[in-house]
Amino acid sequence: MKEKRSSFSGSIGFVLAAAGSAVGVGNIWRFPYLCAKDGGGLFLLVYLVLVLTFGFVLLTTDVAIGRKTKKNALKAFEELNPKWKFLGRLTFLVPVLIMTYYSVIGGWITKYLFVYLVSDGIEAAVDGYFTSFITSDIAPIVFMLIFLALTAWIVFRGVEKGIEKFSKIIMPGLILLIVIIAIFCLTLTNTAPDGTVRTGMQGLAVYLKPDFHGLTVKRFLEILLDAMSQLFFSLSVSMGIMITYGSYVKNDIDLNKATNQIEIFDTGVAILAGMMIIPAVFVFLGNDGMASGPSLIFISLPKVFDAMGVFGRPAAIAFFLMMGFAALTSCVSVMETLVANGMELYHKPRKKMCGVVGIYSFITAVLICLGYNKLYFELKLPNGSVGQLLDVMDYISNSFLMPFISLLTSILIGWVIGPDWIIGEVERNGEKFKRAGMYRFMIRYVVPVVMLVLFLVSTGFADLIA
Repeated sequence: MKEKRSSFSGSIGFVLAAAGSAVGVGNIWRFPYLCAKDGGGLFLLVYLVLVLTFGFVLLTTDVAIGRKTKKNALKAFEELNPKWKFLGRLTFLVPVLIMTYYSVIGGWITKYLFVYLVSDGIEAAVDGYFTSFITSDIAPIVFMLIFLALTAWIVFRGVEKGIEKFSKIIMPGLILLIVIIAIFCLTLTNTAPDGTVRTGMQGLAVYLKPDFHGLTVKRFLEILLDAMSQLFFSLSVSMGIMITYGSYVKNDIDLNKATNQIEIFDTGVAILAGMMIIPAVFVFLGNDGMASGPSLIFISLPKVFDAMGVFGRPAAIAFFLMMGFAALTSCVSVMETLVANGMELYHKPRKKMCGVVGIYSFITAVLICLGYNKLYFELKLPNGSVGQLLDVMDYISNSFLMPFISLLTSILIGWVIGPDWIIGEVERNGEKFKRAGMYRFMIRYVVPVVMLVLFLVSTGFADLIA
């Protein structure tokens, strides 16, 4: 028996749930270290331009496709054009890959929150603590399972009683925590061993001031790729999530207004995350602290909390609680996409599909955990970086599939279906789509070209051509 299709109760429920998906580890974990790596304010400037152009186009496209078809990615593209049903399968593959490692990262965050809740957390600041934890046999799996079980429980409760209700409670608290911590970090002051006084406001300048030193065309393309990869990960576009959430949106909702609100939520949190993390790391660790890359929050920040003295533990608890909220809302959206597609494809009830997806997520996440010990290997990726199992999954989903899916989607909407199909859905209730002209131009001429370039850069073909 086919279940009645779920829906969000209204605009606020949709916006908070979609923002919850968008506001995740991508904003708070990836954004600050990419910003520090790619020239501070230069990366920020590139990212903002991308959000206002590509982000707006891709987000509007996904949500409109979902609401118009009332189907998930697997079936939505087939309804648009039967010859393009393969694009639905490609899109579905992205959350399949992301789900393998997102709960692992969620488990890391859960572990650090637990450490600071039950102790002063001094051990978390010791060199080698993070490496020792992720390379151990059992602990990463246990904390991953706790995080995954909570994710599955929320998805099991459904759209309105689970995802929407959870988002309405968590999102306001998440944003409040981010604002409080960001303001606190800007007030920090510390005297370095050489006698230099470093302040949070100086760290803010490091964050916001564009660094054009050594900028070349190739380097700019690398920054552009990082920013676009961050955009995909952050806004949850080109992975079927926003198509799924869009399919739950009622027809009387103003899509243009809703997508604008999601953009504001997502970008605002990303900017605040940078204001929260980069000044704090600068104050206590200087510029060297920025070089820890993806491990910024697990290696550098515990040292910052340790240096804060009596304020360290409360700040750490608030930070990792906020990180936990962000990771959970995003992981819920990834799992919901898999469950919803499974329900639609196999006509099975939510309860059974939650069980199937939960088992898949657990088994693959265990393999990712083992990728740091028993299954450890190093592989040079086409983009020049070297990684192991988690990095491979992240590269395939974010740097390879997402630009490729966006390229194909822009061709389908821009040249096969026509931009007016999307514009008509946005204006369904008579609301004026003020950026319709920009949307039409971007989806037909700009997005395909830029996505092709980014795809060639991310796969290493650009270097071969050069």
